[in-house]
Amino acid sequence: MKWIKRLFILILLFVVFGSGYLIGTVSMECPYCPPEEVDFSILWEAWQKLEENYVNPEELNRQEMVWGATKGMLESVGDPYTVFFSPKETNNFLEDVSGEFEGVGMEIGIKNGQLEVVAPLKETPAEKAGLRPGDKIVEIDGQASLDITVEEAVSLIRGPKGTEVTLTIMREGWDGTKSFTIERGVIKIPSVEWEIMEGNVAYIKINHFSENVDVDFQNAGLEILKSQADRIIVDLRSNPGGYLQRAQYIAGWFLTRGQIVVIEDFGEGEQKIYEAQGNLKFTEFPTVVLVNKGSASASEILAAALRENREIQLVGKTSYGKGSVQILERLADDSSLKITVADWLAPNGNHITGKGLVPDVEVELTDEDYEAGRDPQLEKALEIILELY
Repeated sequence: MKWIKRLFILILLFVVFGSGYLIGTVSMECPYCPPEEVDFSILWEAWQKLEENYVNPEELNRQEMVWGATKGMLESVGDPYTVFFSPKETNNFLEDVSGEFEGVGMEIGIKNGQLEVVAPLKETPAEKAGLRPGDKIVEIDGQASLDITVEEAVSLIRGPKGTEVTLTIMREGWDGTKSFTIERGVIKIPSVEWEIMEGNVAYIKINHFSENVDVDFQNAGLEILKSQADRIIVDLRSNPGGYLQRAQYIAGWFLTRGQIVVIEDFGEGEQKIYEAQGNLKFTEFPTVVLVNKGSASASEILAAALRENREIQLVGKTSYGKGSVQILERLADDSSLKITVADWLAPNGNHITGKGLVPDVEVELTDEDYEAGRDPQLEKALEIILELY
């Protein structure tokens, strides 16, 4: 009976290892597996050495090790917008685009290797504390921001309402840094706000191209059409962007069907053209657009489309200059990858990455203006719009 038992074990081992070999062989035939010259054994060797030699192996968090390895792989690409999100970071990202979360209320990014404020959102703790687009974030609660990723910075800055975070800021024109201690709150971002100004001018402020911006813009648009307004100022200042398709939808209110809103360039000659497909309700309205260095991504798409198709003037300061498109790929454990899949081009085919959109009329908004409640950029836009037609 013993030899039968041994034979059974040998057969079982053969099946297990043989199947493993077969599965491994088949899996390596997948089109996205690493090429043969990539030595994946280094990763497993490093894992083994860590397990064998780390002073406190019981403290090793194997899941964090997997996430860290994945994060490092994406960071090696060298694209600040191609990143790994842990499940918590994925949830934070989805909250951002939904328009409600807890934190200080600002979009941040990395530009020229430096963490900076893209845009503080309206009526949030960040804006009320006095943060501005372009502010360099030098430290977060005393921790230097050098070499930090955007996602790591978000995890440090965001937190439950009522708690505080201290940001050390450097601003253009300052002799040194200043510290801002900000109490976190519940951030609810209205995607669209509007009012009727003097001279029957409809002023539309788009704060974010979030999930519900098309519905909010439609509601505002229908009210404006019922009013006496006969011209429009679109304010995209400090709007960090959002969904490309939402910008396409809003462009359809101002452009003729078939006019190009944006071109997605996937490289090697592959492109996808997004055309205006909206209701054309504002095509005859004289329009001016406000931008600043906090206007990014989808904001720049909309601003460029209106200028290049209708020669609508841009007023303010040069925009941020984010000209790439990302998709979110969810992984099995609810972590995710945000991957740059294309560059976007303005309708004339120009890239804006790192350059931004230079306004037709440049107007500064100084700290003194801000503190005094003055808005010379809006005043200039109003002056221009009242002279049109």
